[in-house]
Formats: sequence, structure tokens, C-alpha cells
Amino acid sequence: MPGGSVLEDALRRVEAVLARVEGAVDRRLDHADRVSDFESELHRLGNDRSRLAQALDAAEARASRVEEANHDVSRRLVAAMESIRDVLGRNGG
Repeated sequence: MPGGSVLEDALRRVEAVLARVEGAVDRRLDHADRVSDFESELHRLGNDRSRLAQALDAAEARASRVEEANHDVSRRLVAAMESIRDVLGRNGG
């Protein structure tokens, strides 16, 4: 029947178009999922960066305090050594 084959051809074309649309939708959903994953990862990296920046600031502040303490100890040692030299010099040491 000639009419039947035209209808069957039309149905096959519709099914093929539907299959392509479904494929496109699936690809779009996969892409949206990947974008969402990338956005989540970017947010996590931003949080890590902020946390690391705070840790670095704290470490730099601590290093500065240690350096100041080191200079203070050094000055005190020099003063103590000079005092000891003076005492030894006065006492014939």
C-alpha cells in the first residue's frame, strides 16, 4: 500500500528527530551537571584560598613576633655580655 509506506516513512523520520532531540537534551543536561560541578569546585577553591590567605596572614604575624623577640633576646644577650665583661674587668678577671 503506497499510503502506508509514506506514513511509515514519516513515523521513522519523527522517531529519528525525537531520538536526536532526546540526545540533545541528554547532552545539555550532562553539560549543565558539569557546569554545576565546576561551579561547586570553584566555590570550594575560593573557600580554600580564603582559608589559606588567613593562615598565611597569621603565620606572617607570628613570624614577625618571633623576629621581634629574637632581636630583643639578642639585645639582652649583648647587654648581659657587656655587664659580665665589666664585672670581670673590675675584678681582675
